[in-house]
Amino acid sequence: MSTTKEEWIELLLKNPAEFIEQKQGKELDLSEVELSLSDLADVDLSDIDFSGANFTESSIVNVDFSNCDLTSADFSRCKIEECNFSNCILNGTNFSYASLNFCNFNEADMAGCVLCEAELTDSDFATSENLSACRFDEGTIWPDTEKLPEDFDSTYNYDLSSLQDEEEGNSNNDFEY
Repeated sequence: MSTTKEEWIELLLKNPAEFIEQKQGKELDLSEVELSLSDLADVDLSDIDFSGANFTESSIVNVDFSNCDLTSADFSRCKIEECNFSNCILNGTNFSYASLNFCNFNEADMAGCVLCEAELTDSDFATSENLSACRFDEGTIWPDTEKLPEDFDSTYNYDLSSLQDEEEGNSNNDFEY
């Protein structure tokens, strides 16, 4: 029976069916695990602590992440399709340059989530929480408005980190005497 994080990850990657069977009824802490460049498909990863995990450049298809803690996890440059992120904690989760198609984000806490240059085509954010507290840019491709919260404005606004000083030529310090 698997006991270490490394053994759990090896089992997940080599035998997903046995992983699902062995995880039943267990509270798994797979925080800060390394899963970059992985191919994950048709697996139930619900109710697992993946905080700080690295999934960069992975292909993730039809995976159930519901009720997971994905705080500060890195999904940058991933191809993610038909995945369930409902009821997840996505505080600080990085989806930069990722493609997320037909994913479910119902009741997911999006505060601090990074969606810069992400393609979110046909993903459902309608009942997600704190989407207005996520980071995105003009390169973020949003789904249709009916799949976004009613109060969310998907037009890009510069955030505090992008404030620019006024150009020196526009200063009003040129007084005439």
